[in-house]
Amino acid sequence: MQPSRDPSPIHVALVEDDVHFQNAIVAAIAASPDIRLMSLASTRAQGLQSLQSAPADVLLVDLGLPDGSGIDVIRAAHAQWPTCAIMVCTAFGDEAHVLQSIEAGASGYLLKDSEPENMLHEIRSLHGGGSPISPLIARQILMRFRAAPPVVPAAAPAPAAGEQAVLSSREKEVLELITKGFTADEIARLMQVSQHTVQTYVRRIYSKLNVNSRAEAIYEARNQGILAA
Repeated sequence: MQPSRDPSPIHVALVEDDVHFQNAIVAAIAASPDIRLMSLASTRAQGLQSLQSAPADVLLVDLGLPDGSGIDVIRAAHAQWPTCAIMVCTAFGDEAHVLQSIEAGASGYLLKDSEPENMLHEIRSLHGGGSPISPLIARQILMRFRAAPPVVPAAAPAPAAGEQAVLSSREKEVLELITKGFTADEIARLMQVSQHTVQTYVRRIYSKLNVNSRAEAIYEARNQGILAA
């Protein structure tokens, strides 16, 4: 029997100007055998420059950088490192920063009120497909989606070749959240509907796009212009 191989470590890029927080994260990562720090930047310019290197698995970004906004780094990383999971670690908890970060490509949003050891858990969760969100931030997102009633429209036939599928506003919301990496359970909590309702939306999205998986749905929606490329 061949000996089992250890899984590859999670490669992390960090963009953070708070020296105390930066040192705490670096020390925690150094003590963790399954996580490796790939690059460290303290400014927006350095963060953008780090994107010229090989893609990281996880990118941690602060928003309040001394020479600009970390949202610029998120947007650039989302384009240049499409396979990288991006998480915000910041002191900014207002709705504007939250929504701008998610729209730019972030899949997680944490306030700086967590111990470094807990941050390692969130890094693993993000890398595994989760979307770590601080409770306060999750509540803000819930409040935003609460205004729209959870109405499930009747299914529509799949479009003919060359035609664009017609998705309802709620189906588009689900599709956009899927694109951001949220799970069905997370989408249900964010939209304040049941998992069954989310699954119904997903089935109807698949039917209208004539696809069978998340990846195909995202590709086809972008191909048809329903989602931004």
